Amino acid sequence: MQHHLPGTTTDHQLLELMRKDNRAAFTELYNRYWDKLFTVAMHRLDDEHEAEEVVQEVFLSLWQRRLSIQLTHTMNTYLSVAVKYRIINHLDMQYRKKRHINHLTISSPQGEDSTNHWLSEKELRMQLERGISNLPEKCRIVFLLSRDEQKTNAQIAAELNIAEKTVEAHMTKALSTLRQTLKLSVPVLIYLLHK
Repeated sequence: MQHHLPGTTTDHQLLELMRKDNRAAFTELYNRYWDKLFTVAMHRLDDEHEAEEVVQEVFLSLWQRRLSIQLTHTMNTYLSVAVKYRIINHLDMQYRKKRHINHLTISSPQGEDSTNHWLSEKELRMQLERGISNLPEKCRIVFLLSRDEQKTNAQIAAELNIAEKTVEAHMTKALSTLRQTLKLSVPVLIYLLHK
């Protein structure tokens, strides 16, 4: 039976103990950050069950990756960013699921011309979602924060703890990749993204 660790143990010491498979160290970190991370997740997802799920996933990942984690910032920052990434992926999946259901339940517009128009737009949207899901992870997360949550580059930079220039680079890369993948002109792409 492992003893309870004193609250004065630093996060860094706890991580070192975790690398030696010390479960009490993991429990201490869990207790230290659970409430804070749950509050962040709950605020963004507005669903208790989903918020719990996200935080559990982050802690599970922390334990599984305990040997390879290199902390460049504090444990607090590391876990907060990890939770935000999970939330974005979670919202992205929900968004796609919702879009899929909307496509299935939408009634066919009247007249053949509008049906063809609807089909081509629907097809374009599906290609767009596919294109987004194929973007590199950081690039996709930045893009989705901008598109789905209408965040500014400055807000995204602060949230992900990266430079604003990096956010701009990710956005530029995302848009040019999508444009090339979908072979669309800029106005059509902007129309699809903001509809």
